[in-house]
Amino acid sequence: MRLIPLLNLSLLILFPIAWFAPMLKAGIMGSYLPYFFDLKEISVITGLQSLWASDVFLALIVTFLAIFAPFMKTLGLALIHYNLLSPRVLPVLHVLGKLAMADIFLIALYVVLIKGIGIGSVEIAWGLYMFTACILGSLAISFSNEGKIPKQID
Repeated sequence: MRLIPLLNLSLLILFPIAWFAPMLKAGIMGSYLPYFFDLKEISVITGLQSLWASDVFLALIVTFLAIFAPFMKTLGLALIHYNLLSPRVLPVLHVLGKLAMADIFLIALYVVLIKGIGIGSVEIAWGLYMFTACILGSLAISFSNEGKIPKQID
């Protein structure tokens, strides 16, 4: 039982790394180049910076889904594991986890749309896999808590 709380605490370190890690490499097709040139790396943070400059409402939603929802869920689970928060909040934390997973779906949808249009190049970078693993890890940790009231951890 000690492994689950430690894995959850590790997510408090891994999530911020995933936010700054390159998730996508995107570029526009050059008219005289046979292939795509000068791919720009996009992370959660750089994407949010661009979004804040163009659409504040959408930026608020994506900031909540990509940063606050997964981090609040992870922090809430850590507090429950160490008996600092009531297990009665687990349903709220499950909803936060589902909202965080919506962000991965949106990124995948954007990749499919951009590749389908054929005007640019999008390559998946290691940060997307890391961010997805963090979300799925958090989801697995929360499933391990279902129906359980944590006991005191020594």
